[in-house]
Amino acid sequence: MEYDFRRNTMTGTLVANFSMDHEILGFWFVEELGEDKQKLQQILTAIAQLQQGSLHSWSLVGRGVSVSMDQEQVRVFANEMDMEEEPQFDEAFSLYTGESEAHCGLEDYLYALQSWQEFVSGQPS
Repeated sequence: MEYDFRRNTMTGTLVANFSMDHEILGFWFVEELGEDKQKLQQILTAIAQLQQGSLHSWSLVGRGVSVSMDQEQVRVFANEMDMEEEPQFDEAFSLYTGESEAHCGLEDYLYALQSWQEFVSGQPS
């Protein structure tokens, strides 16, 4: 999983670009996490508990994008993706979810969070 964090020099807004099939992570980092140090620490604490085995799963419901983690994997998804009824399509038609849902390993997600923390604070974490 590749990513790039920048700040728009004109507006000062945050920009997070993630590799194909992980685009939703960029939206989540900017729109749901932003520069909220308290939320970031909450997530880092949950990851530490998952890695230690004192927690088996953890979720954070956002305004538009949510995160669900277990001891091995992270799922970041648009809240619309968690609908109870999935639309029925002809077998020849498949729903592209690459920009609405992404999965990655817990360690990869942790590294991305640490990089984000370093980026928004302007110093190494």
